Amino acid sequence: MDLGMTPKVRPLVEKVRAMVREEIMPLEEAYEAEVGKGDRWAYTKRQEEIREGLKAKARERGLWNFWLTKSKEGYGLTTVEYAYLAEEMGWSRLAPETFNCAAPDTGNMEVLERYGSPEHKEKWLKPLLEGKIRSAYVMTEPGVASSDATNIAMDAKLDGDEWEWFASGAGDPRCKIYIVMVCTDPNAEKQKRHSQILVPAGTKGVEILRGMKVYGDDDAPHGHMHIKFINARVPKDNLILGVGRGFEVSQGRLGPGRIHHCMRAIGQSERALEALCRRALSREAFGKPLAQLGANYDIIAESRMKIEMARLLCLKAAYMMDTAGHREAAPWISQIKVIAPRIALEITDEAVQMHGAMGITQDTPLAHMWTHLRTLRLADGPDAVHRRQVARAELKRYTNQKM
Repeated sequence: MDLGMTPKVRPLVEKVRAMVREEIMPLEEAYEAEVGKGDRWAYTKRQEEIREGLKAKARERGLWNFWLTKSKEGYGLTTVEYAYLAEEMGWSRLAPETFNCAAPDTGNMEVLERYGSPEHKEKWLKPLLEGKIRSAYVMTEPGVASSDATNIAMDAKLDGDEWEWFASGAGDPRCKIYIVMVCTDPNAEKQKRHSQILVPAGTKGVEILRGMKVYGDDDAPHGHMHIKFINARVPKDNLILGVGRGFEVSQGRLGPGRIHHCMRAIGQSERALEALCRRALSREAFGKPLAQLGANYDIIAESRMKIEMARLLCLKAAYMMDTAGHREAAPWISQIKVIAPRIALEITDEAVQMHGAMGITQDTPLAHMWTHLRTLRLADGPDAVHRRQVARAELKRYTNQKM
């Protein structure tokens, strides 16, 4: 039974699934093969043809901006409805951008739609919604434990030798705007110390130092960049929502963003399990199909059960967001943020193992899936932070009870 698969979203899911499997996935290998032909930090003509051609088809078919839940724009889907679409997009690295549903743009567009001024929306949100530009979100510093965002120290005057790194997507030549978390009042209470400011790419004083490698891969030309800010200045109107409201903005952004990652991770789990099963049936060792050797039956069975459990938890978190709001849904979002990447990583690792040497090469998507999923256990808050939130919510139920 597809819980929450409404008549409104079912035909969209079918269309997205067909496009992902029949048109996007067959082009993945050709797209990836172009990386490094010439400038690693520029897209080749062939990559642009593939990417923009797929995006044009998606727009023509009305398969665009699904992530705009509860919005005047897009389809106005619920978070539960969007979950099924995001799972299908998780099957392919190219799919999220094809439908203009890729991170970090979706989160940044949510910030601009919810909190941006009319000028912000016209200048930045409009081209992002049209898929003409890309963006980055900057709130990680090398000198502090950024899992606690109250540690962020770059001051709001944007004056001085301060640093930010791991700005995902900042290497993309189409990235035109950064949303930057800055400290505006270090003496204020913790939740009111920070603000968020729009900084156009190319602003004087903003220097991209290098691409940060993730498990040895620079992820060019999208990239995760080490950026230095020195005496960079932007108009005061680039402040989002108001001074000291950075955490309010970030929580409005990160709640949906976290669950979107988890939805796509479910799709990656399904793709990994499919690859595992096909390999287990197509190869023989010691006179038997691989499926019949060792604990492989158990591995396959456990993988299927884990996916089903993770999907149900993901849908529960999405349901809580739709019915109770982001604050009340926070413990559920934290639960799935731990579980979905962990399970997807475990199943992908089993698929790599089943493929042997091929599983760690570029000849299958598994190696890249593995590194992405391992990184996802850190993105939008590491596992330990989310487990802490879950535990605190659980203990709160008993705080005022007699033991």
